[in-house]
Amino acid sequence: MKILLIGEYNSLHRFLKDGLIKLGHDAVVVGLNDGFKKVDVDIEIYNYFESNWFLKLLRKVTKKLFKIDLYSISIWQQIKKLKLKLSGYDIVQIINETPFQCSATIETKIFNLILNNNKKTFLSSCGDDHISISYANKQIPRYSILSPYFDNKVLKEHFSYSYKYLKPEFRKLHLHIFKHINGVIASDIDYHFPLKNHPKYLGMVPNPIKLEEFSYQLPSIEKQIVIFHGINSHNYLKKGNDIFEEALDIISSKYQDNIEIITVRSLPYKEYINSYNRAHILLDQVYAYDQGFNALEAMAKGKVVFTGAEKEWSDWYKIKADSVAINALPNAKAIAEKLEWLIQNPEKIIEISKNARAFVEKEHHNIQSAECYLNKWFNN
Repeated sequence: MKILLIGEYNSLHRFLKDGLIKLGHDAVVVGLNDGFKKVDVDIEIYNYFESNWFLKLLRKVTKKLFKIDLYSISIWQQIKKLKLKLSGYDIVQIINETPFQCSATIETKIFNLILNNNKKTFLSSCGDDHISISYANKQIPRYSILSPYFDNKVLKEHFSYSYKYLKPEFRKLHLHIFKHINGVIASDIDYHFPLKNHPKYLGMVPNPIKLEEFSYQLPSIEKQIVIFHGINSHNYLKKGNDIFEEALDIISSKYQDNIEIITVRSLPYKEYINSYNRAHILLDQVYAYDQGFNALEAMAKGKVVFTGAEKEWSDWYKIKADSVAINALPNAKAIAEKLEWLIQNPEKIIEISKNARAFVEKEHHNIQSAECYLNKWFNN
């Protein structure tokens, strides 16, 4: 079977592709390389405006004066030239309602081109979209990526990307996509709950991890416990990096001689993935109920990860709290207390490390995930 995977966030489609190929199918990933992360894709759509200061300025001026987005036009021109390469597939999965981060008009044109030249089309609910942002904006969950905005409306500009999905043109795009897709699949618990009871919802398939890429390393704790904090500057507030930094300030004043803190900012994926090899503990994100790719990859390598591991997640997988990952609440003091618990009980780091690897092997193996996707695609 021929499968086209459109768009890439972290490595969801790359790892899914590997699983599909191992099961005997043909799969191709087409998309941007996820910004500064530089994630590998088979057919790359280029953002010529990303690193060229002149083009970036030209885009900004043209958009402001003439309401014309040169970036979106550039993406559409590239997609049109690739029409033959993007046609004739049995299954197409689009990773998000705006996989190319274009205007709603251009994303609609791209979707229609894909829809009209292939057999079945599915959507992966992964990242911000109309339904998840609507759900968060109604403050239905206890907390969400929008929580910092609710606490301080001055931060509105930091959340403009998320709130664009509530604009009329993106709501129209959302309705158009959901009218024509065969179904939508959530990538984790954070996207599962907003979609529950939706007629097009086919259920959740846990994020796929290609385990061969992540060697497990049993923690060796000698003099100091190494804590790693990787910051994505673009999503600094949405990931709760400010809360992690506050927690680190609390803990470093009390255990200065017992810990080493490593902080990095906006590294390309291939550099990032090796930047925390010495770490025992990794601080991932706060405003989440489940783990994303950074967390799962670190867990596969045997790190104790502070991330989304809420009760909804532990109930789903029937896991005891703080046995596989540490639930990072949006509270610096609470995070500092969990760090202190690990510093005072280093044997827990080894125990959680082993459990983390076993969990990813059991629940997130990319071949197992590929089988789940195939089952949903075949039957819908």
